[in-house]
Amino acid sequence: MEPATHFDLHQAPTSSHRLLRRRGGRHAWAAVFAAVLQMAMLAGAGAQQVPVHERFQRDVHTQAADGQTCVVLDAQIFPNAAPSLKDLRLVQDGREVPYAVTLSASEQTETAPARVENLRRSGHDLVFDLVMPPRPYTDVVLDLAAHDFVATAVVTGREAASQAATYLGTFNVFDLTAQRLGRATTLHLPEFSFARLHLVLSVSPVPGAPGGELLPQMLLGATVPPSRDAQALYTNVATAAALVQRGKATVASFVLPPRVPVERVSFDLDSRFTQNFSRGVTVTARPQDAPVSASESATGTIQRVRLTLAGRELRQQQLSLPVAIGSNLQGPAQLEVTINNGDQAPLPITAVRLEMRQRRLCFDSGLADGPTLFYGDPALAAPVYDYARMFASATATHTAWLGPQVSNASFRPRQDTRPLMERHPHAVWFGLLAFVLLLALVSLRSSRRLSV
Repeated sequence: MEPATHFDLHQAPTSSHRLLRRRGGRHAWAAVFAAVLQMAMLAGAGAQQVPVHERFQRDVHTQAADGQTCVVLDAQIFPNAAPSLKDLRLVQDGREVPYAVTLSASEQTETAPARVENLRRSGHDLVFDLVMPPRPYTDVVLDLAAHDFVATAVVTGREAASQAATYLGTFNVFDLTAQRLGRATTLHLPEFSFARLHLVLSVSPVPGAPGGELLPQMLLGATVPPSRDAQALYTNVATAAALVQRGKATVASFVLPPRVPVERVSFDLDSRFTQNFSRGVTVTARPQDAPVSASESATGTIQRVRLTLAGRELRQQQLSLPVAIGSNLQGPAQLEVTINNGDQAPLPITAVRLEMRQRRLCFDSGLADGPTLFYGDPALAAPVYDYARMFASATATHTAWLGPQVSNASFRPRQDTRPLMERHPHAVWFGLLAFVLLLALVSLRSSRRLSV
């Protein structure tokens, strides 16, 4: 019996040619190429595939548990990743892991109006009904065209006008303009979803202030912001603890890296400070080294009121304000937070914090060792995963955390595939200039020969 033929890719060429002739020439060559291709595919399948054009990487540390796992993306990623984070890639054991990026946002995106009905005076009280938006709510903001007053609002709720009312609570609102403590006309309710609210507003003027009684026409309306239980979560971007005084203002300055979003500014006060206050705040941002005229700004108020006035306990504190300014520029940005003190003493602010809405990267994890996050390749297109299209946040989500940012040891830059004129525009123009000079020189020499 003839022994089975063994293909030795390292044997001498003469032996290979004899073998190929014996096996049928072209068919034998095809078998050799197929065997080599299969070996290469097997070798590639066993090797770990690491993105080589991503400049940075970070380990994702997970819990040893199956199921949906999410890690919060911090501010360090944004200036080093491509715009919109389109180059993020998760890799584990040589495989790309599908993911979805979530943005913490209020489940209720807009403030809704509440319709005022049955507005009337009843003795010294202002009485009215509010038809509420068809969703859960926690705050009701009264728009009152009055100053220097304190008021108590007794609130009841019902599903329909014919049903019995349910007592929801008693709340104090105020305007202390004369005392330079601002105003607070928001009713901070627990979360309810009653279709109608009934309010009895008992108003008293502030002692010593020129305020008068509250008339029905002074109630301009009411609005309902998103429920507090549906509010967004935030991640710290930068903190300034060293503030400076500029005249009557306290200023905190920041230099932000490119593309870092800023969506809220928060303030920390010395815990020993117990005084009431109200201060206007201005936030300005502009590209680094750009003129002041290129700035854009946002304004707001921080305040704290804790006192008893006209027999009512007034409690109000607001130490953060939302911002919607272009500080997430494609280049570095200069941002200033200015607290306007007027003729009052500066507040004992211990820190000013810039914050962004929480962004999480979620994936399914089934291994104790977490994947590695790669980024830093602006040429990459955003990935398209079925996982992201069908993503739904799980009730029980495992928490992961990011390790420190390090350079990708396998990094190599992409080849520049742009046309020659785009890659070396100056060299091309120099070449054209040299060609024109050469033609001029040839023309000059030709003209001299002809003149001779």
